[in-house]
Amino acid sequence: MTVDNPSPPPSGPWTPRVILALTVLSAAAFIYVTAEIMPVGALPVIAEDLGVSEATVGTLLAGYALVAAVATVPLVRWTARWPRRTTLLFTLICLAVSQLISALAPTFAVLALGRVLCAITHGLMWSVIAPIGVRLVPPTHAGRATAAVYVGTGLALVVGSPLTALMSQLWGWRMAVAAITAAAIAVLAAARLILPLMAMPTGAAGPRRTRHHHNRRLMTISLLTLIGVTGHFISYTFIVAIIRDVVGVRGANLAWLMAAYGIAGLTAMGLLARSGDRRPRAAIIMGLGGLTLVFVVLAGLAFGGRHTGVTMLLGIVAIATWGATATAMSPMLQSAAMRTSPQDPDGASGLWVAAFQVGIMAGSLLGGLLFSYGLFSWGGEAVMLTASALLIASALAGVVAGKQLLVDVDVVGGK
Repeated sequence: MTVDNPSPPPSGPWTPRVILALTVLSAAAFIYVTAEIMPVGALPVIAEDLGVSEATVGTLLAGYALVAAVATVPLVRWTARWPRRTTLLFTLICLAVSQLISALAPTFAVLALGRVLCAITHGLMWSVIAPIGVRLVPPTHAGRATAAVYVGTGLALVVGSPLTALMSQLWGWRMAVAAITAAAIAVLAAARLILPLMAMPTGAAGPRRTRHHHNRRLMTISLLTLIGVTGHFISYTFIVAIIRDVVGVRGANLAWLMAAYGIAGLTAMGLLARSGDRRPRAAIIMGLGGLTLVFVVLAGLAFGGRHTGVTMLLGIVAIATWGATATAMSPMLQSAAMRTSPQDPDGASGLWVAAFQVGIMAGSLLGGLLFSYGLFSWGGEAVMLTASALLIASALAGVVAGKQLLVDVDVVGGK
């Protein structure tokens, strides 16, 4: 039987087998996130093919987040006794089946049904994928392992989404979804062959596993995550409009700036991974502080309403910084959530993921309202960016005030 927590060799934890396993986990994250956001790039093509409005197709994203938020915690509890690899394989099977249903969907209702199956297990996948990565390395490297898994998310934004959008334009959205189906099956096979079983210790799934609501640190981190994610998605949902109307970048250059957003995020995850392990509180405060400043700058540009060379350059730097800070936050916060419950990191991760999904849904819906109607005499983008700045600043204040909220690794025995 495979050992759940292998001791790292003298040369360090990054053995070829560990690196390969983390690559498989990152690939799983990549394909799941690509499937989640696929309708964004193919929205008009799907609408035309199925005879519905683009607004109707847009509801697939908010509905996805809602289903994921509701289903995550019950599914984490239901699968608590399963070996971790088995749980991940279950989510990948559901992903492949859901994409197959979607690719063959004759109507919008069937397409939505297929995405529901994927959304149900989305939160479960994120609840176990980071803990699996963490269990492959010593506790002192947990943040770096989590960041390695999250590389797949960044690549989904930089590569996955543009690629499926291009495929949808060239060969139709069904071919793009079929490609996701094939990729999901390939990742499923790789996970079965490469990942260790990771059976749960006897008795670990007892009643104690369901009492995370008594864990004040975990609940606080989850609440601050919900607030921060809501603030982020209020504006991120309409980032294309912000780049076009506030920064003043249009056409092909807009796509390049979106790519810069993703690349900056991947770079920041790599640079801050070690800090997320050793000094998580300082790293998270720095990230939230930078993100708050980004929204303040962009809100100022939106209220100013002028496009000059200087404002465009300032906006471009702000967008890249937005990508760097926002993308780096997720693995650090999830690692912090798991550290609050070393006896059950999977359950803690599940609660945190549920809060994250609620934040996506709330931010998307609130952003849509502010974008459509604005506030008083101000336009939508300016109000959205101001709301984002205020919510991110609130999350930052919560982290600063909670001095014991985030525990440095050297406090719990790391170096």
